[in-house]
Amino acid sequence: MNNRIPFLALLFFSAFFSNLHAQDSKKSLTIDDILKLKTVQEVQISPDGKWVAYTVSENDLKKDKGLKRVYMISFSGGEAIAISGKDYSASQPRWSPDNKYLSFLASKGEEEKTQVWTSNRLGGDAEVLSKIPQGVEAHEWSPVENKLMLVLTDPKPEELTTDKEDDKKAKPFVIDRRQFKRDYIGYLDRYRNHLYTLVPGDSIATQLTSGDFDDSDPVWSPDGKRIAFVSNRTKDPDGNADSNIWIVDAANTDKGKKLTQVTTNPNQDDSPTWSPDGKSIAYKTVLDGKILWYAGEKLAISPASGGKAEVLTKDLDRNISKPKFSDDGNSIYFLLEENGTSVLAASEIGGKNSKRVVTGDISIADYDLNMGQIVTLSGTADRPNNLYAYEKDTLRELTKVNDDILENIKKPKVEAIKFKSADGTPVEGFVVKPSDFKASKKYPTILWLHGGPTSQYDFSFDSEPQLFAANGYVVLLLNPRGSTGYGEDFSKALFADWGGPDYKDVMAGVDYAIDQGYADPDKLAVGGWSYGGILTNYVITKTDRFKAAISGASEALYRANYGHDHYQLTWEMELGLPWENAKAWERISPYNDVAKIVTPTLWMGGSDDWNVPILNSEQMYMGMKRLGRKTQLIVYPDEHHGIKRPSFQKDRMERYLAWLKKYVK
Repeated sequence: MNNRIPFLALLFFSAFFSNLHAQDSKKSLTIDDILKLKTVQEVQISPDGKWVAYTVSENDLKKDKGLKRVYMISFSGGEAIAISGKDYSASQPRWSPDNKYLSFLASKGEEEKTQVWTSNRLGGDAEVLSKIPQGVEAHEWSPVENKLMLVLTDPKPEELTTDKEDDKKAKPFVIDRRQFKRDYIGYLDRYRNHLYTLVPGDSIATQLTSGDFDDSDPVWSPDGKRIAFVSNRTKDPDGNADSNIWIVDAANTDKGKKLTQVTTNPNQDDSPTWSPDGKSIAYKTVLDGKILWYAGEKLAISPASGGKAEVLTKDLDRNISKPKFSDDGNSIYFLLEENGTSVLAASEIGGKNSKRVVTGDISIADYDLNMGQIVTLSGTADRPNNLYAYEKDTLRELTKVNDDILENIKKPKVEAIKFKSADGTPVEGFVVKPSDFKASKKYPTILWLHGGPTSQYDFSFDSEPQLFAANGYVVLLLNPRGSTGYGEDFSKALFADWGGPDYKDVMAGVDYAIDQGYADPDKLAVGGWSYGGILTNYVITKTDRFKAAISGASEALYRANYGHDHYQLTWEMELGLPWENAKAWERISPYNDVAKIVTPTLWMGGSDDWNVPILNSEQMYMGMKRLGRKTQLIVYPDEHHGIKRPSFQKDRMERYLAWLKKYVK
């Protein structure tokens, strides 16, 4: 024994220094690494359960644009097979009911409209299936026959003409709708989205629904005879959020004059899913529409013929999404957002025995069910989303997208934290620390705020905080009031009080990090995009503690946004009409306190953003510039609320680091 102890010690220290050397041999995450990362989405199990289809998005750096491709992989594992090519983007993979074909949406060529394409699973080039003049928005195969359901936008006259030169001529926007614009779409007209069916081989699709309404979320009934869908068919769809579940006969020829209304809840109902016997429809519902997006999203079920609906998760004070029936129809699965995680849960159809099925320090973005099989699309704080088969209470890895990039990258330390706000409210979040973090050292610290405000930081891979940590910063990712995942009261505390409780919460988080000893109180920065930028504006108009700020796609003078952004309805519901309740609008407008900003601030946004228009950043920049403060404005041409062009993504991250280095480090 005495001779064995030194030998074991030698093994221990050998392994220890080997791991230390392995970590030292890895490099820090760079902007170029981030641009190489791919995104997995749209999981679909084949009808026979043997294959899983999905998409992978990546940056085409040479063409300076994004590329999305369709892949499939065996459920048992193995090499992934590319279904679509590298010269065009494809999305929405769907299996034909006989398992022979995998279809997808794609537009080949700059001038071509998006169509349905099919690829034989045994090989060969993809072939175009539809030839719709205006293009296809969405498609689903009938579960029992060779027929497609399509979502099409009503064709415009110029789309039906053969005069292509006339089609290219600019035309005026004719506007008469209350909701008249939408980011990424532009000005809205009365050409609506409706449902059609198409038999492969036919050149003309059969229209199922019509009217001055948009139809979405269509789902075939198990017998292929009916289609459930979502539509707001009130007299003024632009003036409320009263979407309901409807059913149309798939053999209908009267363009939807005879519909079955399944739900009558005066608030939002969507995401319908059929029970296996076709007698019931489960869906997502909102019970209190008066509090807008702060309201809890519940799981409900209704007879497919209409009638009394039952809310199954009324006592579960957390948001649900993506409901799907189990194969036996006794349970309904759904994603559950709670306390910095997104997990897979299930409830019996009677509303009893709700349970968490796939849990842990993970974030599940999507999933699919078939023949007792479960495939999740999930990730962790140090690994982006991949596909996993859930078997025997464990997740079996199917894909390893991005492992080749990240295996040689030093991983930061991501830890969940809890603290109390100034009024005693419990708040949670995460801290991201550099890979070489030392407890005895104080670090420059960035308060990086999430968008929404109704969203949450969770156990998912977030490239920007990882980049900051790789450059020596500690990063605070907090879930202040307004965030989801902590119940309806926690979220609705922000109703008409932006910059109130959420400001107190994030500042308490900064104080917590300082008290823990790792945040340098003299080297603080704050920033974020969308509502993250908005909350940044509140922070820098209320305190001078931060050495630098980055405000991306934020808002400033709220009354200036009414009729200019696409939120007219929610503005009215939360703050009232701007000419009748001006005080409420002005009270929470950070522009009115622009003179209080002494923090060097970088303002950023897309020139064509109609979600949060660049007007706001321009106003804040002009105010600071006129006051002689340190500031800069960056506008990305032809970009909307999210920055898509890879070269602009790179530019934005480079400017983040340069601004922080100049004013914080």
